[in-house]
Amino acid sequence: MAPSRRVLMLCGDYMEDYEAAVPLYALAALGVAVDRIAPGKHPGDACLTAVHEFLGFELYTELPGHRFAVTADFAAAAANPSRYDALVVPGGRFAEHLSADEGAVALVAAFAEMRRPVVLTCHSQLLLAAAGGLAGGVRCTAFFGVRPVVELAGGTWVDPEPFSLCVADGHVLSAIGWPAHAEIIAKLLAAMGARADAGRGGQRVLVLCADYVDDYEANVPFRALAGVGCRVESACPTKRRGEPCVTAIYDAVKPGAVSEERRGHNFAVTADWADASADGFDCVVVPGGRAPELLVTHESAVALVREFADKGKVVASIGQGHLLLAAAGLLRGRRCASGVPMRVVSRLAGAEVVETEGAVADGKIVTAAGWPDLAPFVARLVDLLGITVSF
Repeated sequence: MAPSRRVLMLCGDYMEDYEAAVPLYALAALGVAVDRIAPGKHPGDACLTAVHEFLGFELYTELPGHRFAVTADFAAAAANPSRYDALVVPGGRFAEHLSADEGAVALVAAFAEMRRPVVLTCHSQLLLAAAGGLAGGVRCTAFFGVRPVVELAGGTWVDPEPFSLCVADGHVLSAIGWPAHAEIIAKLLAAMGARADAGRGGQRVLVLCADYVDDYEANVPFRALAGVGCRVESACPTKRRGEPCVTAIYDAVKPGAVSEERRGHNFAVTADWADASADGFDCVVVPGGRAPELLVTHESAVALVREFADKGKVVASIGQGHLLLAAAGLLRGRRCASGVPMRVVSRLAGAEVVETEGAVADGKIVTAAGWPDLAPFVARLVDLLGITVSF
């Protein structure tokens, strides 16, 4: 079935990692095609992303992120922007360079003239300013240091309080950055004519985390599911609400190769461990990374996952998150999508290992091999939670 909506993402080296990945995987999970273009790059080329995170200094630190693939030709997309329903421009330093690129500015201006939704985060508001799209008092928010740009371009500055705020003024959707992705996704879907039906409503999802949880595998489900109306919380047996878990990035240069580990964003714990119970949630998500090695040493974490299964709730794991399901005895006799790192563990736990791209749902157990499969992983969760998004 052809996608009912198509979104264009304007990319470049050192765009913010989450601000590219979350819209990509969230929209793809809902059946929206996302074409990724970058001036000077061709399909198959990669953009290097950047992690922006506060690490104890007055300004965020920039760390290397993932390699983010370009999938479409810039010139072809720029020649026919009307075939796209929206434009997403992540934040990051790349926006400074693209603001001086005539082709990139003209593309942003074309979406503004068509009044198609334009999503801007963090620093990418500079591109709309260069395109003249903030003139006339357009209400806009951004990272705090971009306020003079918004005002010099004729826009009306809106403080990004809370950080989860997405400001919608006509076709312009703006936010301080990735903390606002739940609102961004919800408002972008609405702007493209989507209707989200949560069925019985109020589905609650718990994401289990610990230090060195996989960066994408924790944050993408967290933001994407919140964007379609779920109430999503994160919990860790050794941390209290408000404390951070450090994440890890794994992005092998070649398929099948062992990846180096790099530090990613901080992932905030939003609920105390005492409040994490199967009775209070409809689904538990166990991301990978090295965090599951810590979680399996806490019997309360293993017992919690088992409790979700015993009560007929949705249990999902991705990557090394399978270790926790194995320890809880949930994989025996189940089909399990597993990559190389968890293949032996899954088989020892009695699973039928499925070596396929995508995600596998066996009853209410959902598994995926790793973060490249996040779109089908989230799609399976949306389906099992009874959520439909129609255009």
